[in-house]
This record gives sequence, structure tokens and C-alpha cells, in this order.
Amino acid sequence: MSDTPSWAEFGERAAYLPDADALVLADVHAGRDAASDVSLPLGERADVVERVDALLEEFAPGTVVVAGDLLHVHGSVPEGTTETVEALAAAAERAGATYRVVRGNHDTMLDAVGVDAETYVELADGTVVCHGHEEPPVEASRYVVGHQHPAVEIEGQRHPCFLYGPNQCGGGDALVLPAFTRLAPGTLVNRLTEGAAVSPLLSDPTGYRPIVVSGGEALGFPALGDLRGLL
Repeated sequence: MSDTPSWAEFGERAAYLPDADALVLADVHAGRDAASDVSLPLGERADVVERVDALLEEFAPGTVVVAGDLLHVHGSVPEGTTETVEALAAAAERAGATYRVVRGNHDTMLDAVGVDAETYVELADGTVVCHGHEEPPVEASRYVVGHQHPAVEIEGQRHPCFLYGPNQCGGGDALVLPAFTRLAPGTLVNRLTEGAAVSPLLSDPTGYRPIVVSGGEALGFPALGDLRGLL
């Protein structure tokens, strides 16, 4: 069995599903830089839009889906966050793509920034995109989610990674996306044990396979249960 799914292509912290002509990313966490002591050299908005523009040019999708946690903070919207959210939607519009947002557990203030969100999105190929903080709301043969912020440590270096779980979610495939924000350190999956993950889709993570994008190439690894003690 291949270590990467045949139905997805991989970019920098995002996945493209050719049969659905959809680009999916998760955990943008807009407003995180303003709400923390950590910031990006170019600023959060420029960083997000620049990377999304690169993905739109690479894949030219008909649809862009944010799989939850577009926003970071609860209770109030930091200055500049609305403009970041609007800039992301505008980038998709400039590329001629339909833009859709799934509500995540951090997205309590989406109404305040003018975003209409959905509980899940079912793509043209039958894939269900949801955030992943709860059990999937509908049955499907394939799920794409965020929430976990997976990262893998290889030779002492931490890398954001995808997690591909063939037949891991009620018999369906699951793909967990890395956090799109570069301010999230990620949750190391090297020693992730049963019941330790924050996503119910990862209740038993041993069958999930890390995928790391390096130099534009998707590198698939064996399942986590086989990797323990090797990395």
C-alpha cells in the first residue's frame, strides 16, 4: 500500500484533491500574532496571503476550503484580524475559486468578521471536510480534517506533517492537515499513543502515516505504529 493517498496532491501545509478540484487548508488561526508574543517577519496577513497565492498558482483549484479554525482567539477580534480574513477570501476570489469555511472550535467570532461558516463541506468527489474536533457529522468514505496540528521529529528537526489514515475512520480514509499558521509549533506524533490525540479521528493513531513535504515533494513514511523507536 502506498504511504501517500492516490486521491490527493500535497503543497505547503495544504492538500489539493484533483477529483474535487479543491484546495483544502486548516488552522489559519488569524489573529494569533496579535494575541501572542510571537510574530512573523512579514506580518501575519502578508505571510498567509503570500503562501495561499502560491498554492492557488500551483494548483489552480475551483474551490478553496478552510477546514476550521480560521480564527484564533475567543471573546474578541484583535486589530487587523478582519483584514487578514478578508485578504484570504479575496485571494481565492482573484483566482476564480469558490471560497468556503468550515467552523472550528476556535471560530466563535466568525460572525464578527463577516464570515458565513458551515459545519462541514462535502466535495464533488464525496470527500467530507470538517474540522476534526468532534466526530464527523456525516458518514463518508473519505475525510479531510485539521485541529491536531501534526508535526513529526526527524533527526532532531521538527517538520509539519500530514497524517494519512487508510481505512481508519469507520472504514473510510482520513487525512489530517498540518496547521497552516507557521506560529503553531505542532503536536509531535512520533510518540502519539492511543487516546492521547485531541481529535477523535485519531483515537488510535498507530495506523496513520506521516507525510512531509520537502522541496516540493511529498515524502510518505510508514505508519506511526511501525515508526516508534525509529525516528
